[in-house]
Amino acid sequence: MDEGDRVLCESPTYLAAISAFKAYGATFTEIRTDENGMLPDDLEKQLERYPDTKLIYVIPDFQNPTGRTWSLERREQLAALSARYGVAVVEDNPYGELRFEGEFLPAVKSFDTAGNVLCTGTFSKIFCPGYRIGWIAGEKAVIEKYILAKQAVDLHSNTLAQREIARYLELYDIDTHIETIRETYRKRCDLAVETMRAAFPAGVTFAKPEGGLFLWVELPEAVNAREVLEACLAQNVAFVPGGPFFPNGGRENTLRINYSNMPDDRIVEGLGRIGQVLRDFVEA
Repeated sequence: MDEGDRVLCESPTYLAAISAFKAYGATFTEIRTDENGMLPDDLEKQLERYPDTKLIYVIPDFQNPTGRTWSLERREQLAALSARYGVAVVEDNPYGELRFEGEFLPAVKSFDTAGNVLCTGTFSKIFCPGYRIGWIAGEKAVIEKYILAKQAVDLHSNTLAQREIARYLELYDIDTHIETIRETYRKRCDLAVETMRAAFPAGVTFAKPEGGLFLWVELPEAVNAREVLEACLAQNVAFVPGGPFFPNGGRENTLRINYSNMPDDRIVEGLGRIGQVLRDFVEA
């Protein structure tokens, strides 16, 4: 990426990806989305408008921050548009293994006929967060260039962490482990949704995801989630405001909740506190 290069992304999209692209001077065009992912018509419209687009960045499975999952048709359409317009796609897939409802869907990469799609994954969400070891799948020529770029950035990934993960994979069944955490997340998600339905006031909307780690909440337009956060911090509870997930700003009436790391009693207590604060804002 060079200064001014254009990235097309979901609206909203992953905060850390926004930061990474901004560090290289990227310009963002947010593509409209619904519960099935990017709207193909809007994506093609923007590809025609910006023929020099450098990259399309997407999270098709249990998206961060919204928890949404792309339909099979939208995945096929993205691969087709990438091929037609000759634009690279980074398919970020850290959460794909964490499905606890519905059918697993194939990666966008599986529909890639032009060699334009790079698919990334990580052990940090399925094994151990602290290892920060990931992987990338793509065409050989692209990966060779990627290796050169990566060496310039960090010299080398953590060797010890890689050897420990490799040894674990030799001795144990990673799929059994994933099934265990998947069931844990399913129960916590169900509890979080149940609690929010009871504790959050009318006018606050959210949807239950089929997997992953996140719940996306939309407040009435007049309510600013940053102000709600300040009030919640006074009650010793927190969430992530949604505004920063929109690279061009706006939508400050949104927020992200992560249910993955707390035991049941703290999920109920924490969401109950957030609900009470929201009542003060929404019902005032």
